Amino acid sequence: MRTFGIAAFVAFLIDQISKYVVIHMMELARVRSIDVLPPVLNFRYGENRGINFGLGGDMSQWVLIVVALVICAGVTLWLWRSPHGRWAQLSGGLLVGGALANVADRLIYGYVLDFLNNSCCGINNPFVYNLADVFIFAGALGLILFTGEPKSAPKRRGKKRSVTLPACLRY
Repeated sequence: MRTFGIAAFVAFLIDQISKYVVIHMMELARVRSIDVLPPVLNFRYGENRGINFGLGGDMSQWVLIVVALVICAGVTLWLWRSPHGRWAQLSGGLLVGGALANVADRLIYGYVLDFLNNSCCGINNPFVYNLADVFIFAGALGLILFTGEPKSAPKRRGKKRSVTLPACLRY
């Protein structure tokens, strides 16, 4: 669980520091748009009052906070109760850290601060997101890839078993 805790803490910190630097220090809230590597990477100010990409915008912030906290508690309990490898622990930590960072935004601002925007190949992407969203997605994907049925233990070597073939296969 140490890997889980460190990953959650680091994901939370990276997201909150990135939002503070870009939104407040670089004054994205005032200028609304900064082209970093156009069109591939741009900073666009966004206030997300819903779920991902503003979906469910009419939902109560408190409902979204409670749902996020229940999911975080469930993932934490699941990883704590059953043995999972380091990659699963890291993935769970990223998911929980990202979700808690977005919860912190909802508690502080009443919405989630978003600032990342990517466009490519003549397609203008109107959506914005933040690093917490990246951590949540990567963590969820990692949990899918790195958890599941444990691999069977390697077969023991040593004493050989005798195998009796069916009569039709004997010479």
